[in-house]
Amino acid sequence: MKELDLLKKDWKKKENTFEQISETEIYKMIHKKSSSIVKWIFIISVLEVVLWLSVSLFFNTDLELEKLHNNTLTTWFEVLTIVNYVVIAVFIILFYRNYTKITTTVTTKQLMNDILKTRKTVQYYVWYNLGMFGISMIMGLVFAFFYNPETAVLKDHILKSDMAIIFSILVIALIFLVFFGLFWLFYRLLYGILLKKLHTNYNELKKIDL
Repeated sequence: MKELDLLKKDWKKKENTFEQISETEIYKMIHKKSSSIVKWIFIISVLEVVLWLSVSLFFNTDLELEKLHNNTLTTWFEVLTIVNYVVIAVFIILFYRNYTKITTTVTTKQLMNDILKTRKTVQYYVWYNLGMFGISMIMGLVFAFFYNPETAVLKDHILKSDMAIIFSILVIALIFLVFFGLFWLFYRLLYGILLKKLHTNYNELKKIDL
């Protein structure tokens, strides 16, 4: 009986050792996967900026602004553009900092905190871009309708009829919702999958930390 008890104790010790090794390996795997995900978030954000800059090259916004013949509106639009790129640059720096920080993390709790911070940063980034897209669309529609001389005839025709005004508002609202929905879907697919993977990693770490 004593020998059996000794064997049981020895087996329990070995079982605990295997358990610790297993948790260590799981942590390393999750750490590696999380680092890779955050690296891709940083890379995608940089590529996204390059994409929008490339698209803007095909549209001469300066020429369109000149048609408005309104220096105040042109100045406001230019200021908004500069502020937008500054804010995006700050987000990209934060993404890079999150990546460098998460790669050097050595504890489970710290890795969990880094994952949460990264998820929040990405969520703020997505909501900022959606908000800026909405503001830009509204400004573009207002400028085109009220200040662009090329739409003066159309504007006068619409303002003569209440039904035409209502119909125009509904069409503009529909166009806005469609483009906003497509933009939201773009970000949902672009960052949503990565955020979901990070959330899965966080839940796995919670099991280890218990």
